[in-house]
Amino acid sequence: MAKNAISKQTDAGRKRPEGALIDAIQEQRIRAAWLYYIEGLNQQEVATVLGITRLQVTRLLADARKRGEINIQINSDLEPIVAVQRTIETRFNIGRVIVAPRSDPATDPIKPIAVAAGRFISDYVHSGMTIGVGWGRTLYSTLPHIEGRALEDIRVVSLLGGIAEAKRFNPAEFAWQFAERFNGEGYLVPAPAIVDSVETKHALLEHCGISQIFEYANSLDVAFVSAGGIASLNTSYRVGHVSEADRRSLIDAGVVGDILYNFINIDGEIVDHPVNDRAIAIDISKLKRAKDVVLISGGAEKIEALIGTLKLIKPSYFITDEITAATLADYETAAG
Repeated sequence: MAKNAISKQTDAGRKRPEGALIDAIQEQRIRAAWLYYIEGLNQQEVATVLGITRLQVTRLLADARKRGEINIQINSDLEPIVAVQRTIETRFNIGRVIVAPRSDPATDPIKPIAVAAGRFISDYVHSGMTIGVGWGRTLYSTLPHIEGRALEDIRVVSLLGGIAEAKRFNPAEFAWQFAERFNGEGYLVPAPAIVDSVETKHALLEHCGISQIFEYANSLDVAFVSAGGIASLNTSYRVGHVSEADRRSLIDAGVVGDILYNFINIDGEIVDHPVNDRAIAIDISKLKRAKDVVLISGGAEKIEALIGTLKLIKPSYFITDEITAATLADYETAAG
């Protein structure tokens, strides 16, 4: 069953101008609706989070429905924390930060990020695009929230190799399903994400058509990517791409995470390490040539990885959750 959701409209039912501030009452109303419909809190729990009475929550939800702010789809990128957004945008010199409300640090950030990102992708993608995609749990979780429609001349290019196991988070699986949403053609990399040697990598690039696929990355309209932390529960390590010995070696080399299997430090530099040499993925220089790069990621374990990624690629858009955004804005060594 489809859940109700939140629509980006002003009191008059018109879309709010880009960058416009929302007043305190509207913000409280939208946050109440988000907590109730998206995070699944009951009205008393919503009241506790917002510091108001249950009766006030009931009135806020009724008012949101009356104003047309509740719909059967997620129709909002919800920007309630303008100061935090502006801090991140200015500090990292990026285009726009989109923050999904998340009130409880104990909750998984993936769901609210995926909801906001799914809405963004639905509005952004149009006919005639060449789209690059990464992988991971966060990106995969956007799929149910993307409003699919039949478009023309859509090419979706996986920006890294895959995995042998038939897992949901396989880069090829995500790229294929993403292409299906828009009636597009998928271009997948027929090789593992990390191979056993540099020689194997070069052989695959030269003889298996992988170089041709990566050539599409020279003219990307947009790339949708995520950042990975170096923690053992990160997707990359959970599926066995990187051994525990390699993981510890990467940490010793100063690695805080990766973007498309380019392992980086907190300063946004690609670390000189053998694992980077064995990865089959797009060069970061090509990624940065895309007309737009959209970074979709969040979580406490990824803070340093996100700092490094933001410094490295300076995305056009960064979609994250409220708690991650606040942590990034306050992180004392983030500037630079």
